[in-house]
Formats: sequence, C-alpha cells, structure tokens
Amino acid sequence: MTENILPEEVKRYLSKYSLKNWKLESCARDEIHLAVVIPAIEEYSNIRKLLSSLSENDAKYFSHTLIVFVINNTAKASEEVYLDNSLSLELLRDIVSVRNTEDPVVDKILHSGLNLAFVDASSKGLELPEKDGGVGLARKIGMDLSLSVFSYSTGKNIFVCLDADCTVESNYVTSIYEAFQKNSFQAAYVNFRHTIGSTPDEATLAIICYEIFLRYYVLGLKAACSPYAFHTIGSTMACSYESYIKVEGMNRRKAAEDFYFMEKLAKSVEIHKIDSTTVYPSGRGSWRVPFGTGQRVNRFMSHSHDEYLLYSPASFYVLKDWLEIFSSPMLHDAEHYLMKARAIHPSLENFLIEQNFARDWKKILDNSRSDTQINRQKRLWFDGFRTLKLIHFLRDNGFPPQNMFDALDEIFSLMEIPFPAGREKGTIPPVEVQIQYLVKLRETA
Repeated sequence: MTENILPEEVKRYLSKYSLKNWKLESCARDEIHLAVVIPAIEEYSNIRKLLSSLSENDAKYFSHTLIVFVINNTAKASEEVYLDNSLSLELLRDIVSVRNTEDPVVDKILHSGLNLAFVDASSKGLELPEKDGGVGLARKIGMDLSLSVFSYSTGKNIFVCLDADCTVESNYVTSIYEAFQKNSFQAAYVNFRHTIGSTPDEATLAIICYEIFLRYYVLGLKAACSPYAFHTIGSTMACSYESYIKVEGMNRRKAAEDFYFMEKLAKSVEIHKIDSTTVYPSGRGSWRVPFGTGQRVNRFMSHSHDEYLLYSPASFYVLKDWLEIFSSPMLHDAEHYLMKARAIHPSLENFLIEQNFARDWKKILDNSRSDTQINRQKRLWFDGFRTLKLIHFLRDNGFPPQNMFDALDEIFSLMEIPFPAGREKGTIPPVEVQIQYLVKLRETA
C-alpha cells in the first residue's frame, strides 16, 4: 500500500488525541474509504461467525473497505480471556499474512477479497490500561489508527462501528458505503434487529423486552419532536472522518460510549438513519460492560426487577410542550421560561431549577452575539443527556412507570399508529403478541 498523504486536520487530530502504544496490522490495498471498527474481547467463536457474515456481502466495494478488529483486554484479565483473544489474534494474522488457508473461515475471507486489519491490544505488554480499558477506548484505538489508512484523494471516508457478536445483512457494506457517498450524510445509524431465538425461553423474552424498551424511548422522543430521537447503539454507528475529528474522536468510556459519541455528533451534524440494511446484534447476557444489552438480559433472567415497565407516555408530552416553548425563536428571560414550565407541570419547573437553568440561561444570553447563536445554545443546553435526565426526573416525580403494553397502546393511540391491541389492560401478553408489538415498533422507531 502506498503511503497516504494525510490532510492537515487529520495530522493535528492525531498529534493531539491519538495514542501511540498500538499499531495496525493490515493487508489493506489503496483507496480505502470505509473502515468498519470492531472491538472484541473473548469473542473468538463470534469473530468467525461475523467474518463469515461479512464475507457473504456483495463484494462491490470490498476493495475500498477495511474491517478492523481491536482485540483487547486489560492486564487483570483472566487466563481464559487471554487464551481466547490469542486464538482471535492467530486467526486474524492467518488472514492478514495469507496463511493456514485450510481453515475454512480464513479461506473464505481470502477468496472474498475483503481487506482485513487488526490491533493487538491484548498480548502481554500491549493490554489496555486498567483505568479506562474497555469498549470506548478499544473503538477509539481502531478508529484513530484507521485515519492513517484512508485515501484522501477521492471519495468520502467513513467510519462504521460494529460489535463482534453481531452478524449483518448481505447488503451491509454496499448500503452504508452508498448512503454516505451518494448523500450529504455526515453521521448515521444503521437499522438493527436483535437476534431472537425460535423458542420462547427466558433469553428470548429478555431480548424482546429490552428491544421494546429501546425503541419505545426513541418513539417517545419522536412524539415529543426531540432533535435527539435516534438510537445510540454502538454496533450501528457511522460517521464521516470529518465529523469524527470535529467531535474530537471517540471517548474512552467503559460503557455508554455510544450514547455520548452520538450525542456529540448530533450537536454538530444531522443524524440520519440507514434503513436499507440491518445489523443483527446478539441477545446474549454478558459481563463485558456494566450496562446495556448484556446486563439487561442478565437482569431479566435474575428476576431482580419488573422488566415489563416503561416510562409514562405522558412524560414525553411534557417534554413536547417544553420543547415547543424553549425551541421557539422568540427569546425570553429565565423567569418567563420557568413560569411556562410550571404551567406545563410543576415537576418540569422543579427539574429546570435543579439543573440551574436560570444561571445557565443568563450565561447563554450574556455570551452569545446573535439570536442564531442563542438558538444553537438552546439545543446544546437541552441535549440528549439532559432529555434523558428529565424523563427520569418525571418518572420519579409524578409520572410513574406503566405496564409495558399499556404504555405502548397509549403512545400508539396518541401518535395515531394503527395497532390492534386485543389485550386486557394491565396484563403481559403471550410471547407471540409481544413480538407483534416489537414488529410495529421496528416499523416506527
């Protein structure tokens, strides 16, 4: 591969934010424009499945695509993790070095023409630091190193995030590549569907419940006309290299790195949805992160919480009324906004007071030079994180959680989404009806 001439903004970013401890081992050719970055810890068997899934994609853009695995752990990892990661590294080295072609997965990748790269952040002396070693740092390492592989002479350069326990639809690479190259996209998320087992066991019920929870929240934000009504799932994120640099790259969080990364992107660029292809995340339980899919599945199966609860639909309509007032181009003093909030619901006013709204609003007015700048600061102040905090505050102050399917019936009705519920209020329907609710949510959120 010929040496890339990096744009000045890439050089500045790498000089300021990149880490020097790791390197990319790659078989990449020229003209890479799509880097699919995949953190992996103890995922040997899943990596084989994912590679097989990726190799079965339409090969139209394989020469422009690089699949980047970041095999990682900290020094305190168990011997089982080290061993499994060493098998993953051996597999990936066989592909990059074009050896051991008797392995059917290696042979399949080599014959597909797919470019592969990996980062060893697992072997002794190369482990991630204990303080922030985890999925956020692993994604960051892979994405930062990929900046030096992109070809900057032609076309758009795109980062895609994926997880090792996923599989993808056969048009995955083509759909994402063309969505960015043919449109003005700077950031997006890919449609997803958790893998649901064919038998109604607890794991199946758990992942149905969790995906309903995820999609209901986004549907609620859509009902409220929130600018943050999009999914923030790590295995579905995509962005241009320019927007990646603009938000100073991926964060190093051990969990919720996806939420914070997408929120930062949303403050700078529009988030689009790529619904022409699908990612299939695993519905397994997992120890890898302190919350998210794996932990919610574990929690469901431990029976420690009532999982069949959702935020009250009414809380999203409090949010809607607030956004209509606060997003209006008309500017008012803090007392006016607080008075309006009180009229919507006293808990909304109490939330704004708790969030030091009056103090922050004065700073925004004092430091902004134009109405345009002030209106931009409104969106930055009432961001996705503060939106979530409001919904949680309302949940704890007057808007208690509701039966999952009562809440769904109510929000479908409020949004005029046709759905024949056919269930008694307050009940949890059989799994086949739960799946019908999930299918409708997949169509709408």
